[in-house]
Amino acid sequence: MGMLQIMARTALALSVVMALTSCGEPSETSIPASGGDTSGKAIAIEGSSALQWGDGAYGVVLAHGAAFDAASWEKQAVAIAHQGATVIAVENIDPDAIRDAVEKLQGEGVADVALIGASAGADAILDLSSRDPRLADQLILLSPNATVDGLGDQPKLFVASKDEPLAHVSTELAESAPGDDNVVKILAGSAHAQNIFATNLAGPVLDAMLERLKRFAPR
Repeated sequence: MGMLQIMARTALALSVVMALTSCGEPSETSIPASGGDTSGKAIAIEGSSALQWGDGAYGVVLAHGAAFDAASWEKQAVAIAHQGATVIAVENIDPDAIRDAVEKLQGEGVADVALIGASAGADAILDLSSRDPRLADQLILLSPNATVDGLGDQPKLFVASKDEPLAHVSTELAESAPGDDNVVKILAGSAHAQNIFATNLAGPVLDAMLERLKRFAPR
């Protein structure tokens, strides 16, 4: 994918944010980035900053939405690490930075790595996965903004809110992507991507993520 396509996707993600704001629902701009308040350990990945939690045998890389930062995954990252994973949240959500995080984990002996992304971070993961379908062990994507071709057959969970403008994208991806275990979870309301964690559905969504990670992690 070229730079113009990546910029177009970012613009699309921001247009979703603006649309949600105009509807009076929580948007990515309604929850500020955390400002670095986190228990994660600061690390560097190919010249870019990131945060790490845990030291388990299974790897998870988190890619945040456009209005968020790596530390915004704090609660979810801690829960995933407690389940037995090494978790990295990247600050730079460029696809190549996400790949660098995966390769860092693999270089440290963590062979299987799941990718979790929200909004712009989900789009970056889709871009990366379409170019390297075998890179990730599984995908969990919150409110992706565009469909892509060329994904692998690994398990995939797509989550979106029924009344957000591009909820249909998650359904289309679940139906069109290769593999026998693609699941779409459509929630009530219109909270977009990580804003879901500011609603009363935060617990059920996190539980669904943890169940998928546990189910498909190597034994």
